[in-house]
Amino acid sequence: MKLVKTKQEVRDIVKEWRKQGLTVGFVPTMGYLHEGHASLIDASSKNNDRTVVSIFVNPMQFSPNEDLESYPRDIVHDSKVCEEHGADLIFNPEPEEMYNDMFCSYVDMDVLTKELCGLSRPIHFRGVCTVVSKLFNIVKPDNAYFGQKDAQQLAVIKRMVEDLDMDIKINGCPIVREADGLAKSSRNTYLSPEERQAALILSKTIAVGRELVKNGEKDAKKIVSQMIKNIETEPLARIDYVKIVDALTMQQIDNLDRPALCAMAVYIGKTRLIDNFEVV
Repeated sequence: MKLVKTKQEVRDIVKEWRKQGLTVGFVPTMGYLHEGHASLIDASSKNNDRTVVSIFVNPMQFSPNEDLESYPRDIVHDSKVCEEHGADLIFNPEPEEMYNDMFCSYVDMDVLTKELCGLSRPIHFRGVCTVVSKLFNIVKPDNAYFGQKDAQQLAVIKRMVEDLDMDIKINGCPIVREADGLAKSSRNTYLSPEERQAALILSKTIAVGRELVKNGEKDAKKIVSQMIKNIETEPLARIDYVKIVDALTMQQIDNLDRPALCAMAVYIGKTRLIDNFEVV
């Protein structure tokens, strides 16, 4: 396994793989890898001849008041995870390698980015779409892998690839959880022991929503209302949003009469965590 810092190095290596007729899988990450990331690398390694993992904390998707500087970083740990799970190449650029002084081109999206995380983080998805587009152009993978925990991001990337005629298959992979149910996240490291316990309210509330759906409830407002009531039983929790949206458009719906996504973002102390479940 190799670790490189420049776009040209990635292109040169992938070009040699292509000459050999090898398929290429790609896992874009911001690093501080956990079992969720590892499951994406596993999927890529299983289904492609070579796997590239990018590790880049993308400044473009952080607002000024967000955690860009404090976002956890550990390239030694990340390299070990990548190697253990079958990655062949790590792309770990510096910000100036991705965005030079004259950079002024962006990839933006309407509709899908106006709800959920896009509503409370208005610049976020422009940053995501721009950096992922750049990474796709650098790596030129056959397949790319994203986690379902960031369900809106997954929907946005799928839409972008279709709209811009990118010849890449986007693969969504299931949420990986701790033994007690908490969805794996690099930001879980921010939580104090008390907050870590309080954070279980997210997965418990997902279970409440799932049970209502399982029992036949179709009224989205009733499901959301019960989920909000459950979150409000945790004193350390502060709700950003709990919503049910169309799985394709990310627009709110009133009834579960189509494939849907039930998604939430909740602050535990100062840490913003997300979770979701699909309704098919």
